[in-house]
Amino acid sequence: QVQLVESGGGLVQAGGSLRLSCAASGLFFSINAMGWYRQAPGKQRELVASITIGGTTNYLDSVKGRFTISRDNAKNTVYLQMNSLKFEDTAVYYCNANIRLVIGRENDYWGQGTQVTVSS
Repeated sequence: QVQLVESGGGLVQAGGSLRLSCAASGLFFSINAMGWYRQAPGKQRELVASITIGGTTNYLDSVKGRFTISRDNAKNTVYLQMNSLKFEDTAVYYCNANIRLVIGRENDYWGQGTQVTVSS
């Protein structure tokens, strides 16, 4: 059974930093793209950042220059370094991974979510 386990959320003052981690465990062949989404109260879930297996990244416009996504393929882990945090970054952050279970079969998996709260 594949699981994504997140860590690193919390409460931080505006202008501060947090680092989120998400580790995949279980039996699988490889991990394709990985990403971080967030959902604030009353809003739809949105893609914050993504990274391909080759390291190509993509960011939500509002976080460009402040957030950095990275991955350690040997540890099956994706990170989100968040700097210069703003009140509007407050949300539950979810890790997502497209995982190849066997050749020809891929599934999307989600972490349990971690709360990030930025105080103004």
